[in-house]
Amino acid sequence: MIAVATLVLLAFHGAQASSVDPIQKVLQMIGDLQGKIMGEGTGAQKVYDEFSEFCEDRSRELGFEIKTGKAGVKDLSAAIAKEAATADSLNAKIEELSSAIATDEADLKAATGIRTKEQAAFEAEEKELVDVIGTVERAIGILEKELSKGGASMMQLQSANSVAQALGVMVEATSLSSADASQLTALLQSSQASADSSDELGAPAAAVYKGQSGGIIATMQDLYDKGEAQLAEARKKETQNVQAFQMLSQSLEDEIKYGNKDMDKAKKALAVSAETKATAEGDLEVTSKDLAEDIKALATLHQDCMRGAEDFEAETKSRGEELNALATAKKIISESTSGAAGQSYSFMQMTMSSGTDLANFEAVRFVRYLAHKEQSTALAQLASRMSATMRMHGNNQDIFAKVKGLISSMIEKLLAEAQADATEKAYCDKEMAETETKKADKEAAIEKLSTSIDSMTAKSATLKGEVATLQKELAALARAQAEMDKVRAEEKAAFDVNSAEMKKGVKGIQLALKVLREYYAKDAAHSSADGAGSGIIGLLEVCESDFSKGLAEMIAAEESAASEYETTSKENAIVKATKDQDVKYKTKEAKGLDKDTAEATGDMAGVQEELDAVNEYYKGIKGRCIAKAETHEDRVARRTAEIAGLKEALSILDGEAMFLQRSTQHALRGMRIQAHA
Repeated sequence: MIAVATLVLLAFHGAQASSVDPIQKVLQMIGDLQGKIMGEGTGAQKVYDEFSEFCEDRSRELGFEIKTGKAGVKDLSAAIAKEAATADSLNAKIEELSSAIATDEADLKAATGIRTKEQAAFEAEEKELVDVIGTVERAIGILEKELSKGGASMMQLQSANSVAQALGVMVEATSLSSADASQLTALLQSSQASADSSDELGAPAAAVYKGQSGGIIATMQDLYDKGEAQLAEARKKETQNVQAFQMLSQSLEDEIKYGNKDMDKAKKALAVSAETKATAEGDLEVTSKDLAEDIKALATLHQDCMRGAEDFEAETKSRGEELNALATAKKIISESTSGAAGQSYSFMQMTMSSGTDLANFEAVRFVRYLAHKEQSTALAQLASRMSATMRMHGNNQDIFAKVKGLISSMIEKLLAEAQADATEKAYCDKEMAETETKKADKEAAIEKLSTSIDSMTAKSATLKGEVATLQKELAALARAQAEMDKVRAEEKAAFDVNSAEMKKGVKGIQLALKVLREYYAKDAAHSSADGAGSGIIGLLEVCESDFSKGLAEMIAAEESAASEYETTSKENAIVKATKDQDVKYKTKEAKGLDKDTAEATGDMAGVQEELDAVNEYYKGIKGRCIAKAETHEDRVARRTAEIAGLKEALSILDGEAMFLQRSTQHALRGMRIQAHA
């Protein structure tokens, strides 16, 4: 603007040298200035169009990113809650499997210990029975050999008063070792004691064998048969015990094997769930951070774009007003100065008058332009006072001082306002920061409580669903156990009836065989002829074997069924106890979660009330500190521009005053030279 005033003054001085009409020169300069302003407007419009397009594109991009970020945060939060619930379920399952495996391993260890003791006892019994049977078999062979030879040994055997004496004769004849004789004597005494305790079977006393070598052989044969039967029974029982142990151990080993597999799967799934959760938490942190940055960027972009639009509108309006003022001035000058231009004035008066008016006009115009640009009512009022002062004082030489005084007063006023605004800004910054911190804390607390409530609600629902499933499984298990109890009771009742019949049949066959054997053993003549007695005895022996075999199979089947029933019942009891505990703990945990959810809901309501109060205060403080036509930064920038502009106006007045003073002195010297000439 100083350049414009200088150009105008130079035009006056140029007119002095070249005799060009100063009015025409001013009109030419106004036209040039109009062209320059319109060129600046065209360039500014192009820049603003590009800026507006950028704002729209960037706003659309940020809106899409914010929408995507919010959806991502929601999905990741749901994924984290899901993985947390999955981890809790897997931990419970791992604990349950560990308990079941430990129980099965303890049962297997106990069963193995029992089996080891049973096997050792069987091996000892088997060895003893094999030795006894071998000894009896050798004694029978010796007796049969001696009977076939006859002689002195036969006579001594027949004269023996007891089996013990007969064995002593055999020892003296070196037919039998003393150790075998002692073992047979002990065995006979044990057998005799057993016979005495079962007189109802009609077992003969030892005196029956007195003097009868054939009776000794029968006695030995009876011992041999009993030993064989006892050995077979022991081996059969051992076989049953081995089978039962194998079934039990196989069942327990299978349970341990599959339990370990299930636990490995659960642990792997838990690791995968933890990794997935950690990944989701990391993604959530990054996504949340990006979302906050996008929201902040969108708000900043909106403010910048609005400020840019306002600035462009103000500049456009200012250019329009300036062009309108220039056109009006140009029209006025053209229409009103044509007559005055022809009048004659002294060069000194024209220079002084035109220069002073032009300097003041330029200062007023500059202040008015500054008022339009900054939209300042105070500057507009200052321009009006400056214009009024110039009209009142006319061409008074003190006009510069008065105008400069108005401008200096305005600068001091703006500086005072800046100081007061800085104090208000400090207060607003402090209150806004503290309030925003409280607001963020309350919102974070609500978000945390909301997330906790959602997580606890989801976990409670999961637990309640698991409890319902467990209760259904327990009901099914109870029905299965009741059905199994019923079947086992029916099997046991049938076994009691059938086994009693079989035992009765075996005893009857054995008693009949004993009677017949004793009868035919008294006299060999009874068993001659057609051998009918031997045939009957043989057939009865076959029946006894069949009955004994049937009874043994019946007992084995009953024992196997009973063992399987006991094993299954025990397993069911363990499963029931485990599931009952699960129902108890999960129900308790669900109730605790419901209680915690209710408490958290109450806490969130209290925090929400506090947040509402903070928001209300925040709204008031924003109305005081933010909800204004312009921000503190804008006001500072505007005042800075106004003060700089007013200082520039002062410099215009100072510069034009010095220029006019030099021009006046130069003109006076020229007049003096012309006068002397």
